[in-house]
Amino acid sequence: MERWLQIQGDPAVRQFLFEQQRVDNAFDRQLDQVLARVRVLLSSRGVFHAKIHFSTGQVTLWFLNDPWHDRVHLMDEFLSHTVCRLCGRRPYPSNTALPMTAIGAILAQFKRLRLQDRQIYLRTGSLNIMTGVVGLRFSCDGCHYLDYTEFLARAGEI
Repeated sequence: MERWLQIQGDPAVRQFLFEQQRVDNAFDRQLDQVLARVRVLLSSRGVFHAKIHFSTGQVTLWFLNDPWHDRVHLMDEFLSHTVCRLCGRRPYPSNTALPMTAIGAILAQFKRLRLQDRQIYLRTGSLNIMTGVVGLRFSCDGCHYLDYTEFLARAGEI
């Protein structure tokens, strides 16, 4: 992705932004385990795109061996060993736009963006290792799509 695409959300949502606060949910309390599982799936289990829905407690996955179908997993199923059993170990693809070493840093920034503020917080974060695109949707209903290098370079500004 050559540019940082920012899309403003629904004005009705932005209007009441400072009248709401993030409420910790079960997903937030298991965040380290969720992100660790996402990291494993992206780096060694054939997942090329993961979308983490922090607010609703689900993870959507796209697999290299079946790219046309997404799989939605709720937190309990996602954290069980069922998801890892769906696919065997696979080497990290050689044709990705994202080095495997960047996955952990990106997921750490997802955690920071989810927890650092009670009013403006990450609702959904996605990562596609084939394109290197990071997607973000915030509580203000705004969306960002940007290259992982830009995301990591400017993570403190988001």
